[in-house]
Formats: sequence, structure tokens, C-alpha cells
Amino acid sequence: MDFALNDEQALFRDSVRRFADERLKPGALERAHRPGFPFDAAKLLAEQGLLGITMPVEDGGQGGTLMDAVIAIEQVAAACPRSADAIQAGNFGPIRTFQEYATPEQKARFLPDLLAGRTVISLGMSEPDAGSAATDLKTTARPDGAGGYIIDGSKVFSTHSPEASVFLVYVRFGPGVGGIGSVLVERGTPGFTIGQPSAFMSGEEWSQLYFEECRIPAENVLLGPGGFKRQIAGFNVERLGNSSRALALGRYAFDLARDHALQRKQFGRPLCEFQGLQWKFADLAVKIESAQLLLYRAASTPEGQLPSAAETAMAKLACNQAGFDAANEAVQVMGGMGYSTEALAEYCMRRTRGWMIAGGSIEMLKNRIAEHVFDRRFDQRPPRAERPAAQAAE
Repeated sequence: MDFALNDEQALFRDSVRRFADERLKPGALERAHRPGFPFDAAKLLAEQGLLGITMPVEDGGQGGTLMDAVIAIEQVAAACPRSADAIQAGNFGPIRTFQEYATPEQKARFLPDLLAGRTVISLGMSEPDAGSAATDLKTTARPDGAGGYIIDGSKVFSTHSPEASVFLVYVRFGPGVGGIGSVLVERGTPGFTIGQPSAFMSGEEWSQLYFEECRIPAENVLLGPGGFKRQIAGFNVERLGNSSRALALGRYAFDLARDHALQRKQFGRPLCEFQGLQWKFADLAVKIESAQLLLYRAASTPEGQLPSAAETAMAKLACNQAGFDAANEAVQVMGGMGYSTEALAEYCMRRTRGWMIAGGSIEMLKNRIAEHVFDRRFDQRPPRAERPAAQAAE
């Protein structure tokens, strides 16, 4: 069993790191604290072929592997943590779902600008009453009598929603899980309103999405009724992007704190000579390296296959916890400088904390892992007789 990158992967890693150090690192601090999507970084990354890494060449991608995309996130984040978001947006999440299921006409309309870093796509999935219980969504799509559909409902916590040009929106065509599918709604569509931006603790902004008699043409349906189960399977891939960023930012903060401990002196000695700090770094090193192996195992799937739900759940749980622990301890080790916005340790702490919620909370991940351990499904809903009628139909 080989735990090292192969020669081709190592060359790719080194080339991405050189580019990131030269083009992205100089503006890393300013970019981290600038609101809005980092389109400047996205365009530079697109020029390097780092958007659409895993997509087929005929769709404008690079024809690479999931492991290539994970490596790209790690190396870009090592130079500029914020720019890793552009790698995520161009390789994982809604853009990957779109590329997998879109028609040739839909791809021709949207992919060129998305893969050039000129625009970004947002996912409309969570609702005020449907977060982890995603199948409780209430946003509806009903036929308009002319071949199209009318969308009514609202969405919350949609990443990149203040800047997105197109939204991949989960909707209910009919009752039950089988009635759920997805549509594409473009910014500016009549009946579609994007609310005022709100900010997460990380500083990243999102806007509530409102659909009121929002009419879309039939060609904007991505997956009709029954599409939910096909799309949700792609969440295993989405979680690899989340895992990669969480671990990469944790490692970034770890390196900041390590350098600080080597240089900073107190009581006439470098901080690294105090055993209490040595043990912190030893514990964090084990967590980071362990999480790295779980991430690489999940990403190293045979070509044409999706990573397993169990492996991605384990990888995300380990990476989320290791990333946050490393960033949190880095702030403590660096003291006032770590807590200051003049360094990126506090930024990494805020960002990694959010990824313990987004893309599947750590509690939900533990449920999935337990299902793998016991080889059975544990329904989180109350017994069927106690459910509201709408849930009982699921």
C-alpha cells in the first residue's frame, strides 16, 4: 500500500504551489477580508486550468481526477486560504451536479463563463424549515400550462448567492422524495428576488432567495421528479471539497503557529521549548496527518466511480475536527497576534468552524458512520404514526 503521491501527482502539486505562491500569496490577507466572491483569483485559476479539473474535456474541463482537485485545493490554500473557495466553486458543489446532469444546451449556456471564472453558480437547497432534513423542502414547481413551470418558495444559506448568475434550486414537483427534482433559475428572472446580504461568522455573505410566481421555461429543468436521489449521491463528492478546505486551512494555521513558536521568545526562551506547547503541536500533527490519510483514501476512487458514503463521512468528520482544532489552537499559541486580523489564524478558525455545519454537520456524519458500522439505516424521524401527514408521505 502506497501512501505517497505518484510522480504525476507530485509534479502537479508542485506546479500548483509555485503558481499560488507567485500569483495569489501576495494578496492573501487582503483577499481574506474582502467581502464577496474572489473573482480575481477565480480568473487566474481558470487560466491555469484549475477550474473544472474533473470535468470531461468536451465540456471544457481538464479530464482529471478527484485527487487532482483535492491536491489543487490544498496547494492553493497553502498560499491563499480565500482563493481555495474559487477552486471549490469551480470543481465541487452545484457546478459538478450541473455538469453531470445538464443537457448539452444547458452546458453551452452556462459552463463557459463558469469555467472561465467570470460567473459563479449557487445552490438553493436549505430552507427555513428544511436544513439537515432536506427532503422536508416546501419550494414547489407546478406546470404553467405552456410547458414551463412556476416556482414558489424560499431558500436560505445559499453560498455565493449575492454574486451568482445562476441558481441550481431544489424544488418539489410532487409529494414524497420521488417528487423532488431541481431547476435552474437565472438572476433577473421575473418573480425571483435576492434578499439583502447577510454575513456568517466567517465574513462570507449569503442572501435569502424568494420565488413568487417565478416562471421558468421547460429547458431550465435540470432533473425532474425523481431526481433528488440521483443528485444527493453527488454529495459524497461535495464533501471532499469541504474536507479539503477545512484541513488545508487548519494546516495553514498550524504552520503559522509553528513558525511563531520557533521565533517568539518569552522568559528568555523560544515558545517551542515549553513542553505544554510541544504537546499541543504533537497532538495536532497526529490529527492532521490522520485526517489527510482518510481524505486521500476517499478521493482515490477508481475512475468513473463516486467515493463511498462511509469513507467521505469519515474523511469530512476527521478533516472538520482536525482543521478547526488546529486553527483554534493556532490562535491560542499566537496570542494577541493570532487573535488579530493582521494574521490569518483567526480567519482560518472562523472558516473551519463553519464547515463543521455546512455540507453535513458533524452530528449527521456520525449518524452515517454508525449506519456503516451496524450495516443498517437509523431513521431520524419519529415513528410514522406520529409524523405530520406531509412527512409520512416521504
